[in-house]
Amino acid sequence: MKTLKSVIILLFFVFGSAALTAQDAESKYEKVEIQTSAVCGMCKDRLEKNMAFEKGVKSVSLDEETKIITIEFRKGKNDKEKLKKAITKIGYDADDLLADQKAHDKLPACCQKGNEPH
Repeated sequence: MKTLKSVIILLFFVFGSAALTAQDAESKYEKVEIQTSAVCGMCKDRLEKNMAFEKGVKSVSLDEETKIITIEFRKGKNDKEKLKKAITKIGYDADDLLADQKAHDKLPACCQKGNEPH
């Protein structure tokens, strides 16, 4: 009987601490959505590839239809404003921030603002 109690108590601590660890991992990350001026699949690839290298970024996904990029990053390592600035340096608008003109001019013609999605 003592063995059964010991096993139950041990399982309680193991599973209880695993649940707390999962909660801690979730609370360490933040997810933001930013409206971009992306136009096509090449824009998607360029943004996802470049933003993945920003400090603390865990995942990046651009919805081509809505032009919204979703970025999950580690809290304290980055923030929404820095991520928006990074997007502008790649050559795309980010919410209310306009694209860096030099970076925008270096984009392929099909990826520049004013083109129809394709």
